[in-house]
Amino acid sequence: MAGINLVKGQNIDLTKGNAGLSNVIVGLGWDPAESREPLALRKEGNVDCDASALLLNAEGKLMKKSNLVCFHNKHSACHSVVHTGDNLTGEGDGDDEQIRVNLSAVPADVDRVLFVVNIYDAENRNQDFGMIKSAYIRVMNASGGAELVRYNLSDNYSGFTALICGELYRHGPEWKFAAIGGGSHAAHIHQLAERFI
Repeated sequence: MAGINLVKGQNIDLTKGNAGLSNVIVGLGWDPAESREPLALRKEGNVDCDASALLLNAEGKLMKKSNLVCFHNKHSACHSVVHTGDNLTGEGDGDDEQIRVNLSAVPADVDRVLFVVNIYDAENRNQDFGMIKSAYIRVMNASGGAELVRYNLSDNYSGFTALICGELYRHGPEWKFAAIGGGSHAAHIHQLAERFI
């Protein structure tokens, strides 16, 4: 069964009416866009996108460094959010990177988990998200892999070096997912994270 497709700004209940859902996989995917420039003029190399998760409190603040889960810090201190590994090219079908979230183990002081994608070394390589196509974020039930929700990031993100894709957030005792789809400028995940301190 296919998941529900969201558009920018929409949100959906994940756990309400879905008793027992606690472990989810957030998959992020993208493909390199076809370059129209002659080979000699093409921007340097593959575009290496990196997915990350920021565990934020109710005020939208990153309270500690271990609440940034990324390619070099693969799990939060509580182990409720775990990055499964880095993909260097975005080639091939399916998710390029995945982040596992145990909703029942997310600490009470974490109100939301924000999912972002940065282009590694974007400034030195002169790269931006105009060089990426077919970007998406989706949430799957870790038990069986059924897709619950998908959001295709179809806006024009040329000039941006970071994407704020979506977030899981608490709504009373339940968890919801929101499709954000915002472009941003951050040469490194730490520059983006600093905005939430």
